[in-house]
Amino acid sequence: MKELYHVISSFSLKEQQRFIVFLEKRNKRTDTKNIQLFKLAQKGKTSTQHICKELYGAQKREAFYTLKQRLYESLIDFVANNRIQGENSIDMLLIKYILAARDFLFHKNYKAAYKILDKAEVIAKEQQLFPILNEIYHTKIQYAHTNSRINLNETILSFKENQRNLFLEEELNIVCAKVRDTLKVNSYKQGLNFQSLIDALFKEHQINIQQDVSFKSLYQLISIINISAFIHNDYLKTEIFLTETYHILNKKKGKEKQVFYHIRVLYLIANTFFRNKKFKESVEYLNSMHTYMLQNKKKYFTSFYLNYTLLLALNYNYTNHQDTATRLLETVLKKKHSDIKTVLEIKLSLITFYFQSNEFKKALQLHHTFYHSDQWYIDKVGIEWTVKKNLIEILLHLELQNIDLFESRLLSFKRKYIPFLLEINQKRVITFLKLVEHYYKNPDTVTTPDFFYLVENSFVFVGAKQEDIFVMSFYAWLKSKMIQQPIYEVTLALIKEVKLQSQH
Repeated sequence: MKELYHVISSFSLKEQQRFIVFLEKRNKRTDTKNIQLFKLAQKGKTSTQHICKELYGAQKREAFYTLKQRLYESLIDFVANNRIQGENSIDMLLIKYILAARDFLFHKNYKAAYKILDKAEVIAKEQQLFPILNEIYHTKIQYAHTNSRINLNETILSFKENQRNLFLEEELNIVCAKVRDTLKVNSYKQGLNFQSLIDALFKEHQINIQQDVSFKSLYQLISIINISAFIHNDYLKTEIFLTETYHILNKKKGKEKQVFYHIRVLYLIANTFFRNKKFKESVEYLNSMHTYMLQNKKKYFTSFYLNYTLLLALNYNYTNHQDTATRLLETVLKKKHSDIKTVLEIKLSLITFYFQSNEFKKALQLHHTFYHSDQWYIDKVGIEWTVKKNLIEILLHLELQNIDLFESRLLSFKRKYIPFLLEINQKRVITFLKLVEHYYKNPDTVTTPDFFYLVENSFVFVGAKQEDIFVMSFYAWLKSKMIQQPIYEVTLALIKEVKLQSQH
């Protein structure tokens, strides 16, 4: 049942409603219990014993397992149909073209078949869909004897060139898989040089970055590298690789054919600059991203709007334009969106903005909309986001003097997350919580030289230039207590320190 629940929980509310309609149309009998089982799974009920009692009033486990399997198969059919009917699915459109062409060829309607194949070839080339092009050329060559107008030698050359492209794409996919596997094995260990790793893998697989890498493969690499950068709090090392590779690709012909991945790459580079506290450069790449979002009659605008807006708001917030940042995110949240992950990230960022401006009640009110279990949020957004969500809730209850809630949340956090924090070598979070407790128990001592000494000797700082901006934001709260200054002003002062460091 847990696997079934995991699939269902990935659906939006609208998709869940459509799936019920899908089941209703399929059900030929009125006593089918698949909709009942679906609704129980919706509520997160996974106990076989409890579900059998709800459905049958007895422990009919064999009937339950059969019903569960049928519901799972219906879910697969529903998801597959959704993807096939997706309005932006060029792959599915081309597959339909190929199937239609082959049907026409089978019935000797050769002229119509080749007309469809030619159209499919043009689209597949534009989108660099090499596996689909392979099928198109295979079909054209197979039935070349039926079309006197086809140049067989040219078609064979195109087929072989596409095979080389397809092989290269597969090699790049293998490189990405190896990078990911290396990062997984070395999870949270320091000292892994991803640039050397990529250079070695490119050499092993005979890949020339200037000739062979596309925006799609660069996006895959950046996504993986960003995992390493996040783990090691070191976006500085990734910045040079990303920008240099991007500029190489941006000069290549055919870049206009990969707009979707081009936008994704621009976003990831903008995010890297933001994490490195280079806000001007981050906004420049966001502006470029926005330009591409408007292309092709805003084809990809909706897909990237939330991520673009969130990163833009974060840049505003840390450049002393918090009112603009807050209004931007408040406006976004007035509408419903299907991208659950980014909506949750937007909410937590807005809570942070409220917190930094001492609007603690407003922050806690928005935090109350996080009504799911921590495990649900870990599945949706990740454990790091969930840790931040819990940390800021602890601080909010402390600020609002909700002492019972503060103590219970703090105890719960220690029980759930300290083993994880120790595993990933994030002892600073544990140290921070100890200082929060110290402040809670001895608020009068926070401005004393002894407390300053305690803080200075409790943390191992990596330097403001390299320090994670979100870690700095939590530290800014503590420092604001120490020097009796507003949180947001202290945050900006820490950011300013970065700029001064960068000049030396």
